[in-house]
Amino acid sequence: MDYSEYRSHDAIGLAELVATGQVSASELLETAIARLDTVEPTLNTVVRRLDDKARIRAREPLDGPFAGVPFLLKDLGQDLAGEPTSCGSRVLADLPMDENSVIVDRWLGAGLVPFGKTNTPEFGAKGITEPEAFGATRNPWDPAVTPGGSSGGSAAAVAAGVVPAAGASDGGGSIRIPAACCGLLGLKPGRGLVPTGMRGGEPLHGAATNGVICRTVRDAAAFLDVMAGPYAGGPYLVERAQSYAEAARSAPKRLRIGYETVSPIGTPVDPEAEAAVDAAVAVLEELGHHVEPASTGIDERRLAEDFLTMWFATAAAEVAEACRLTGARPEDFEFDTRIIAAVGRSTSASDYIAAHARWAEYASGLAQFHERYDLLLTPTLAFPPSRIGELDTPRWMRRAGEALLRTRTAWIATRAGFIDRVVDDNLGRTPYTQLANITGRPAISVPLHWTTSGLPLGVQFVGPLGGEGVLLALAGELEQARPWFDRQPPLAPAELSAAS
Repeated sequence: MDYSEYRSHDAIGLAELVATGQVSASELLETAIARLDTVEPTLNTVVRRLDDKARIRAREPLDGPFAGVPFLLKDLGQDLAGEPTSCGSRVLADLPMDENSVIVDRWLGAGLVPFGKTNTPEFGAKGITEPEAFGATRNPWDPAVTPGGSSGGSAAAVAAGVVPAAGASDGGGSIRIPAACCGLLGLKPGRGLVPTGMRGGEPLHGAATNGVICRTVRDAAAFLDVMAGPYAGGPYLVERAQSYAEAARSAPKRLRIGYETVSPIGTPVDPEAEAAVDAAVAVLEELGHHVEPASTGIDERRLAEDFLTMWFATAAAEVAEACRLTGARPEDFEFDTRIIAAVGRSTSASDYIAAHARWAEYASGLAQFHERYDLLLTPTLAFPPSRIGELDTPRWMRRAGEALLRTRTAWIATRAGFIDRVVDDNLGRTPYTQLANITGRPAISVPLHWTTSGLPLGVQFVGPLGGEGVLLALAGELEQARPWFDRQPPLAPAELSAAS
């Protein structure tokens, strides 16, 4: 199949070609593999190739709404039996999984053909994708900058035209951040709607969820129809009034939308991020929606601190479990992982419980906001995508951290401003996304803006509990008003070679 024709279809379109006999699943797969081979030397999107397994699957009878469509799994929490899930860590790179994740079973049941696992930072702990074990993934719009994270490998592959959609997950913005960096659509479902983890479970107390990054609203909706719903042993019984595909095709009512651009944690915001929201406001008003400045009234600086309390403690547990499974030592992990895990181990149980208990306050505050407004609009990112290596931990900080680790006094870092600096330097670039995770609300990043230098910079809409249908309906309306599907990064092979 000619690549230009392949790129002109979304996942639903490719599935229709297979279903009508115009192309075979094997032909689609070979086109996707060839495209990956073309872009991969520069972009580094995939850390584990599954070409041979995929070729066998593509020759089998496949059923489902995405039968025969090539797909990529994120190498974090999306386990495929017999293959390792490295989570971006060299420690887990050779440990095969015993069974499929619940979400992977649902994707396979939909007829998708996975042929690789995408790059992610170690344990998905960053909004960039630059793991030491596998190297940095680069953005197809400019290989000198990041595609975001932690689903950066997936986003880069979709933006580069390798696949129309790819597996992603979001514990603090990891679907929306890379979607915003790469000019794509990224929907984070609400808590409990989509299963997460090998046997489901609730990583990060349900703040984390699986999803996809894709190019069209109808794909986002159809994938959510496939992914959503309860499972045996799950914590929630999820009921839906209609299919998400139907919701996406429906025109939304005229919405009342409150927007803000100020960083909720008090850090700077780039004028391009403000311009992205201004552009969104303009098109929303053209469409007849009521849009006005607003504030949630939530103390999001404290929310960020409570988020990190959980994040650091989770890192400590993940490191301990990886060591138990593999016999690895703490020094086998990246420096940043070791320092946050050390801080996590120093967190008292009472402090952890108090931080988690405040989640209910934040959810109540956002619910009150949604009594006044249908949706919250913010930038997805406070800055355009950072340059590769820009967010590396400074040498002086590494030296100080190594000394703390050697003397087992990492807890001092919380009192010495060490962690505060990490918060400002990292969450300061993505201060808008954690709110939806902590409160369990759905949120979507929509590609409505490109910077003056040609980089994508999406905007985020946060919906109320159960608001996925409203988000998809509005995204569909915006997609028609400001189409983005045909915008492509400059990815001729010669340009890629020069950029690398």
